[in-house]
Amino acid sequence: MPSKSDLESALKDAIRSGDDVRKRTLRMVLSAIKLAEVEKRAPLDESGIAGVLRKEIKMRQEAIDEAQRASRADLVLASQAEFAVLEAYLPKAMDPTELEQLARQAIAEAGAAGPQDLGKVMRVLVPLVEGRADGKQVSAIVRELLGRT
Repeated sequence: MPSKSDLESALKDAIRSGDDVRKRTLRMVLSAIKLAEVEKRAPLDESGIAGVLRKEIKMRQEAIDEAQRASRADLVLASQAEFAVLEAYLPKAMDPTELEQLARQAIAEAGAAGPQDLGKVMRVLVPLVEGRADGKQVSAIVRELLGRT
């Protein structure tokens, strides 16, 4: 996980190299981090910074979807470039088989017997996969596994 100083250093490198996309994207992220710190009234830790990065990535994905609906190829390309820059700073997404294995372990640990125990399993599983798997994907896999039992 990157720290705020890592992102600031990357911004300086982007400015020196003349990489406008990275420079613009990192400035937006650092601005969002500063805003979150002001709202929290404390510096963000690594998980807070990762949360801001995930939020920014989600915003870019929504921008890509809207630009595609509006047939704006120029906006799609710009948002995709920003998306790629942001994605490089987050850990790699978890492999679905690894996620399923962790879900099975969480089900056993929580002692879940059926779909009614989804909340118990999610409380155990979410901290293990935080930042590496989408919550909807995690929920879908746990629902599928609980439906079989």
